[in-house]
Amino acid sequence: MGTILKKTADALTRVLEVVMVACLALMLVMVFGNVMLRLFANTGIDLSEEMPRFAFVWMTFLGAIVGMRRRAHLGVDILVQALPVLGRKVCWGISQAIMFVCSGYIFYGTWLQHDIVKDNASPVAQISMLWVFGVSYLTGGAIALICLSNLVRLFTGRVADDELIDVHEEGMADALETEKNMVEQAARSAKA
Repeated sequence: MGTILKKTADALTRVLEVVMVACLALMLVMVFGNVMLRLFANTGIDLSEEMPRFAFVWMTFLGAIVGMRRRAHLGVDILVQALPVLGRKVCWGISQAIMFVCSGYIFYGTWLQHDIVKDNASPVAQISMLWVFGVSYLTGGAIALICLSNLVRLFTGRVADDELIDVHEEGMADALETEKNMVEQAARSAKA
């Protein structure tokens, strides 16, 4: 059951990444096209002022989900690294609970604003602004599910010790792997 859920979550994360790339491509094409039209034809496309902003909103909110799933958000881990495993588990559980509550507020806040946003149309495209800001339903709900899943795994004892520190600096995995290899090599040398 757990493997099926993990594969499903990985597939959904991949879909979100593809949508993010599509948003980035849309932003690039529309902004570049509009700049070229203004530069060479002294004209522009009004829609290319609005759609890149909307794509940026979607890309940012979807990126928050992907970042949460991949444990790639910013954080400060100096205190947590100094704690024993039990302390790390307590801190990790507290942080997951706080993020669960915050993502619930994101979802709830969007729900409170739903009718107001739904009835507002964008100035140029004339689409409901719910299509723009409704992505926070998805973000709040997805992050809440990720945090809830993490809390369930914590209480059932299925969280690995290396997961208890959510901050992973760029290149840190390679440095930790190199350090592990050096320790193993030193242990082999000491035996010989």
